[in-house]
Amino acid sequence: MQKDLAIVIPCYNEANRLPVSQFKKFLSVQSKVSVFFVNDGSKDKTHEVLSALKNEFPKQIEVINMPQNSGKANAVRMGIRQTILQKDFYRVAYLDADLATSLEECLRLSEEVKDEIVLAFGSRILKLDNQIKRKWYRFLLGRLVATAISNTLKLSIYDSQCGCKIFEPQTAEKIFDKVFISKWLFDVEIFFRMIRLFGRSKIQNQIREIPLKAWVDTPDSRVSPLYFFTLWWDLYKISKHYKR
Repeated sequence: MQKDLAIVIPCYNEANRLPVSQFKKFLSVQSKVSVFFVNDGSKDKTHEVLSALKNEFPKQIEVINMPQNSGKANAVRMGIRQTILQKDFYRVAYLDADLATSLEECLRLSEEVKDEIVLAFGSRILKLDNQIKRKWYRFLLGRLVATAISNTLKLSIYDSQCGCKIFEPQTAEKIFDKVFISKWLFDVEIFFRMIRLFGRSKIQNQIREIPLKAWVDTPDSRVSPLYFFTLWWDLYKISKHYKR
């Protein structure tokens, strides 16, 4: 029997910040959802924490241990490919380990992946009826980067970098087939690959960008603030590669 959703969680040195209680609470009431943790060469006790979780939910949790740290892009790719190999899920997703976007939000957004919609992703749009908590400087830098990415893609995307994306499995198999150029800007590559797969004129019928009800800016980000000064080179390399 197929399950509703597989959620891939890339982990690097998450032993002290993984919200274990939230995973337990969610999996206790969502029997048709599985979580695939990818331990990306962690040097702390992440393996022990994930193993304990798996022992408690053996039918819902998989742990993939990578011997060396290879970056978020490859960790997500390896996790997604593992979910596809199992052929047990109607939808596959990835989510950040800190659960800035909650598991419940991911499940809610996954319900939009049906019929022609093969990719749904969260958007941190601040509205009167939601709770998006971002530090002001991260918001400003994020808007600058997001606008540059939207212009590069030539697509009207508000928040390409939100770490909650859900795919139809056959589409995910094609999108995650090849290694990504960037460890952190791979979300941009996902959209370029979607354009190649469906065509720019039709892509708006295949994708849904959905405002999140809540998102919390966690203090211990795995992305260095200095990356802001080098991400432009990554964006240039990505653009050059996919536009040739």
